[in-house]
Amino acid sequence: MEKVKMITPFRLSSLLRLEKDPKLAFQLFRNPNPESSKKPFRYSLLSYDLIITKLGRAKMFDEMEEILDQMKEENRFLPKEVIFCNIITFYGRSRLSEQALRTFDRIPSFRCQRTVRSLNSLLSALLNCRKLDKMREIYLDIDQYSSPDACTYNILINAASLNNSLVVAWDLFDEMRRKGIQPNVVTFGTLISALCENSKLDDAFRLKEDMQRAFQVKPNAFVYVSLIKGLCKANELDLAFKLKEEMLVDKTLGLDSAVYTTLISALFQAGRKGEVSGVLEEMREAGCKPDTVTYNAMISGFCVEKDFDSAFGVLDEMKEKGCNPDVISYNIIIAGLGKDGRLREACDLFEDMPRRGCAPDVVSYRIVFDGLCKGMEFKEALSILDEMVFKGFVPRGSSLEKFVDRLCMEGDIDMLVSVLNSLANGNAINVDTWKMVTKTVCKKTELFNSSEIFDMLLPS
Repeated sequence: MEKVKMITPFRLSSLLRLEKDPKLAFQLFRNPNPESSKKPFRYSLLSYDLIITKLGRAKMFDEMEEILDQMKEENRFLPKEVIFCNIITFYGRSRLSEQALRTFDRIPSFRCQRTVRSLNSLLSALLNCRKLDKMREIYLDIDQYSSPDACTYNILINAASLNNSLVVAWDLFDEMRRKGIQPNVVTFGTLISALCENSKLDDAFRLKEDMQRAFQVKPNAFVYVSLIKGLCKANELDLAFKLKEEMLVDKTLGLDSAVYTTLISALFQAGRKGEVSGVLEEMREAGCKPDTVTYNAMISGFCVEKDFDSAFGVLDEMKEKGCNPDVISYNIIIAGLGKDGRLREACDLFEDMPRRGCAPDVVSYRIVFDGLCKGMEFKEALSILDEMVFKGFVPRGSSLEKFVDRLCMEGDIDMLVSVLNSLANGNAINVDTWKMVTKTVCKKTELFNSSEIFDMLLPS
């Protein structure tokens, strides 16, 4: 019998890099040579890095922590800080702030020195989790962790901007300059975006001039897009188009579909839809292909104007151009038809979505369910509710409350029981739902004595 070739530490790293399934990669790492019962396997630092990255991306955090504990016992090498930065980032993306903090705190126990790199990873993770108070706590004692750099301040300024604290953002900007830290294009982009969001366009344009004149930092596409969005929001379309022309002249700015989409939306809002075709033509001539977001902006504009023939025409054009409509495309039209009282057409389009190659999502179902309830189409609403529950969706709490209330007003006990059965069978009733239904039913004295309803309202 041919002898089984043993996997070496170098070979393990290669196999882990090639393995697509994180579960199989984990099994391989834990037992690289199942036929061998000799001395322990000598794992390399690269193998640890690879498996931790695969498990973190797959959100297999229990297994990742198991590998991390194993790595802690190694004495042949010192782990690199980047491994912990990645782990903190994985936790941040999954909104697991406590685990991100714990990982940061544990870094020294691995005989690894923390630097500004892991500090920035932690701040970014906390920002993803919207733990702004914790970020402020760390900032107040920031010198005990590391010396902050431009990236540190960019994250803090972004947090202040998201919290609508422009004064704090400016204070941070001033502080980084006092410390001799040079602001970069991200710093200015974040501040300009925040100013535009708060309709402080004059300040935003002054800062754009300052970044070029005083700091020799060239504005990037993000800066221009923020300013264009701000101008469109203020209905200053002529200035917005002027900025777009600046971007066309400077080929390094990478004029993309986001700019044109913003302008198209603004044209519809300003009642200038006749200019949209010209923007689309220019867009194509500039080598910028309209994407789904662009077409959806057009669909939305036509639906607001109740021009549904044109909205459906956009759907057809998308297919012709090889840009398949997504669920948002259909949801916009379904919602628009419902608001215009064309409920039957909305339901027809909803039912036709699978044939068109796009499955309805929870938003689709909620739009149709709300429309049917508003139109007093209770039987069809119940049918949609059954489908929702079967697919793991539930209506909005406020919609469900209105539905139950209307059934109570109609005195339709059988329908009410069917609704409760549907929700219960799909495990779609939580404590808040039960409280709402109980409160609604008990307000209706004509139903209060119904033992059938009362029994339905008692959790089993």
